[in-house]
Amino acid sequence: MADEREINALLHLLDDPDQEVFDTVADRLVHLGKEIIPSLESVWENTPNEAIQERIEWLIHRVHLQELLAAMKAWAGQPDDLLKGSLLVDKYQYPDLAEEQVLKSIEKLKRNIWLELNNYLTPVEQINVMNGMLYSYFGIKGIESTDKQYRQKNHFFIHQLVESRKGSSIIIGILYQYLCEKLDIPVKAVQIPQQYVLAYFEMEDAPWLYARTPSPQSRIQFFIDPVQGQIYSHKDIETYLKRIDAVETDRYYEPLSNKQIIQKLIRELAKCYPQSEYPNRRYELYHLAALLDD
Repeated sequence: MADEREINALLHLLDDPDQEVFDTVADRLVHLGKEIIPSLESVWENTPNEAIQERIEWLIHRVHLQELLAAMKAWAGQPDDLLKGSLLVDKYQYPDLAEEQVLKSIEKLKRNIWLELNNYLTPVEQINVMNGMLYSYFGIKGIESTDKQYRQKNHFFIHQLVESRKGSSIIIGILYQYLCEKLDIPVKAVQIPQQYVLAYFEMEDAPWLYARTPSPQSRIQFFIDPVQGQIYSHKDIETYLKRIDAVETDRYYEPLSNKQIIQKLIRELAKCYPQSEYPNRRYELYHLAALLDD
């Protein structure tokens, strides 16, 4: 952290009309990290100049973005926690998000589902329990991609899903998969084109898996639409692929990694920022997504 005299000198140059001077000052302030934010907020509160306020808001956003890029890069190195990855995406729009309440709500939901499960349920019965708790008890409502509300940013943030009970298929799918993972239910997102679809896989220790190496498709028992929890058969998916003229390939049935899921979430979120209104937001989000490239 710089000393107080340097910080004061930098803050006094925020209104410098010379763009080159301001750019140098901005780079230095951003380099100081989140510790500089209270000072910037204090200047913002005490200046009536809207142009300076806009500069300060831009600087604070840059500081938060720098912190987020570092956090996402660290998560990408060990992407075990899908929920953590989705909460990082929330912090692009809500940098001061308090995660504790979100985590408590999801943990409570997980406990309620666990109480309804037992070792004697079939895969379909397990998913019926999941669906009953998520869509009836918890009240989640999926927003179809054809709905006019679909491109609202809040439908892609997991804390907003927990608060409002409404969200896009991908953010509901992330919550669904996270809960299944914690409850030892083998559900993962797959790469069906133009859709976000979950699949119920055979357990990794299924006896017949030792006999041969199965194709990805043969390991899937059925598919789940996270918008409403509807179950689809292999025939349903084959019919859908024919309808969109997609040539069937094993790749469609491979489970998505956590990094791929969060990358897809970020790219979908980016589409919620119109280029005309937010010229830099899409660039920032695609840069964030690029950190998750394999």
